[in-house]
Amino acid sequence: MPSSRVWVVIPAAGIGTRMQTACPKQYLELQGQTVLEHTLDCFLGHPGIQGIVVVVSPDDGWWPQVRARLVQPVMTVTGGAERADSVLRGLAFLLQQPGVSPDQVVLVHDAARPCLSAADLALMLSAAESCADCGALLALPVQDTMKRAGADGRHVACTESRERLWHAQTPQLARLRVLHAALQQALQNGLAVTDEASALEQAGLHPRLLEGRAANIKITRPADLELAGFLLRRRLAEEEE
Repeated sequence: MPSSRVWVVIPAAGIGTRMQTACPKQYLELQGQTVLEHTLDCFLGHPGIQGIVVVVSPDDGWWPQVRARLVQPVMTVTGGAERADSVLRGLAFLLQQPGVSPDQVVLVHDAARPCLSAADLALMLSAAESCADCGALLALPVQDTMKRAGADGRHVACTESRERLWHAQTPQLARLRVLHAALQQALQNGLAVTDEASALEQAGLHPRLLEGRAANIKITRPADLELAGFLLRRRLAEEEE
């Protein structure tokens, strides 16, 4: 565990159009709670976590109900048009808070990844100090054969080598000031920012890959919700043994 506790930023301003549901995916019910509540449970009460900032959309009508059910308070800030904009706003909010050092480590975690294990969180926290300046992220080595589609998007153009390829996950970490500067510069330059590591890469850094678990799935499509429910039920059964 790092010598000082870390902050967590959870961007939850997305609408999740691929789920084809009436509400954003982070507010879908999963095992008696919303997806977002399960995600927050991964961090709430952990001795290595200083606090949590949840970034929501300006017209979010679901978050107040979720926040009212939380046993421990979390901070809230309004997000932007894209995920990167929301993360940047969360980081800027933290930089304005009394007692928060720009050199503190911050974790960014997807709102729709409710199955983060305690072991994977411990892995991230153990690497927080040594990797804070270059950044770090949970990831999985690619095991499947990778195909690149042609211009129509439906037919194979070629097979790509999977050597040294990784599936990026979250959490992803860096020092607060480092990540804020990297995201801000990338967005100002109009660069594509699909995750925090990509912003750090564009700033000339080389984030460390920490091998996580396959169960740390991101809920994107309807079938993912059922799988997440299975994974959470299995974890609860293991904890009760």
